[in-house]
Amino acid sequence: MMQGGEQAVTERASDGSEYERAEAAAQFIFSRTKLRPKIALVLGSGLGPFADEFADATKIPYSEIPHFPQSTAIGHAGKLVIGNVDGIAVAGMQGRVHLYEGYSVKEVSFPIRVFARMGVKAVILTNAAGGIKFTQGRLVVISDHINLQGVNPLTGFNDERFGQRFPDMSCAYDKRFREMAVGQGNRLGIGIDEGVYAALAGPSYETPAEIRYLRTIGADLVGMSTVPEVIAARHSGMRVLGISCVTNAAAGILDQPLNHREVLETAARVKGDFVALLKAVFPRVAETIG
Repeated sequence: MMQGGEQAVTERASDGSEYERAEAAAQFIFSRTKLRPKIALVLGSGLGPFADEFADATKIPYSEIPHFPQSTAIGHAGKLVIGNVDGIAVAGMQGRVHLYEGYSVKEVSFPIRVFARMGVKAVILTNAAGGIKFTQGRLVVISDHINLQGVNPLTGFNDERFGQRFPDMSCAYDKRFREMAVGQGNRLGIGIDEGVYAALAGPSYETPAEIRYLRTIGADLVGMSTVPEVIAARHSGMRVLGISCVTNAAAGILDQPLNHREVLETAARVKGDFVALLKAVFPRVAETIG
């Protein structure tokens, strides 16, 4: 006789519901555009307007895509934009969802599952981050992360159609992509560095004591997103580039309170450098993935 836990696992294994939902969402998106992008771009707080510059674009509100989570955070427009950037087809998310909005970690990473079903090979993830090592306005290529959110999108039944049970995370952020981003940043005269991103659940900003702890364990940046998406992307075999815009100094670095308005204002101020970097990186990523 099958025990309760074993039965639940068997039911989930035969259901394949997450995979089927991702497939349904992907097919809906394909019904709205003829483009078949191999690169996806997730635009964080205040960074979404870049997708408005896509040529021949199709804009789809998240609310219209089957099973797609909807953004509620300020600075996240909640639209998927499929278009061309200098002739390269790109799927751009104007905003993401977060754990602090009440979504589960699987819902947070669901758009990445959809990209996998769309045949996307590379994902560029951007975010607004607090600077522990780096100053406000700096662009930082993420070299690694520390997951302090307490959850992982791979928890539970593993559908082998997405990826293997225990994916390797020793090089979660593609080394070649990182080298290209830093190189292009230097070529453009944009001050750019590499650093380790620590992900916390939010929505409250960290305390000064927490920032001292994060610095001690090797974090250079802190934020409330990105890591579940990276894990899901690597699980599905997609290559990842992560770029943080340091929109504020982390708690205790400066003698002033933190607020989200500062985050959006800083993101708007560095938009020119950010867009220039992305446009320089896109063709090189496209060439690398073939």
